[in-house]
Amino acid sequence: MSLVIEGISKKYKKDNTELEILRSIDLTVNDGEFVCVLGPSGCGKSTLLNIIAGFEKPSSGRVVLDGKEVSSPGPDRAVVFQENALFPWLKVIDNVEFGMKVAGVPKNERREKALKYLKMMNLTKFKDAFISELSGGMKQRVSIARALCLDSNILLMDEPFSALDSQTRDILRTETQKIWWNTKKTIVFITHSIEEAVLLADRVILMPASPDSEKKEFRIQLARPRRIDNVDVTYMVSSIMKEFKKEVEEVARAEFDEGWDLEQDSILYDNDSNMGIGL
Repeated sequence: MSLVIEGISKKYKKDNTELEILRSIDLTVNDGEFVCVLGPSGCGKSTLLNIIAGFEKPSSGRVVLDGKEVSSPGPDRAVVFQENALFPWLKVIDNVEFGMKVAGVPKNERREKALKYLKMMNLTKFKDAFISELSGGMKQRVSIARALCLDSNILLMDEPFSALDSQTRDILRTETQKIWWNTKKTIVFITHSIEEAVLLADRVILMPASPDSEKKEFRIQLARPRRIDNVDVTYMVSSIMKEFKKEVEEVARAEFDEGWDLEQDSILYDNDSNMGIGL
């Protein structure tokens, strides 16, 4: 099931001023492909995901999934958000079953499927726990299990690990690679982390800081599972960093005082500064 994004643009009105977030974005995500959309804050990457999910409508252009134009949310696209959006009054197993229950899936079938994906997320022994009893990483794993239970062909993930500590992020990045490998789902993953994108993706799409610029694409042709200390992973991260740095600096120049320049920051680069003396 291919996902085709054709000429997507998005504009907002703020204080009688029109603000352009996306301009003429074209992208095709092939069946079973893992694509990470990377970019600095404010570049429109989450807006693009919301348009794919059907939560927002584009100002122009369209999203086509399996030959049909996307106009609203649907069961063919499951979403995992940055915040877990779980129901604290329900147990883990009931949270995972919730979407299937709403869809009218019979009780025995949804229980079997919920246990299958809880096992995939290594959460079986916590199936009867309440959400308040779980760590942040465990809550996000419950969210992923719930999304997988919908059997959607496409999984949309919006910075799902950004609020977690570094050790938990590392574990969940590895688990996500396993999920993709075992389910063969098409995954579109939003992130601001270059390392995360290289570890996970078949392709990395670097969104520009400004709609005036073109997005860039990087193919990650490395064996899985990938580790951050692998020399090939490090090389790809460094290659993308060169381009990403330009986009981040463009955002900073728009927000910082006139004349700011990272390379000429006296505190960081002045040889006469006394930072570190006496340590």
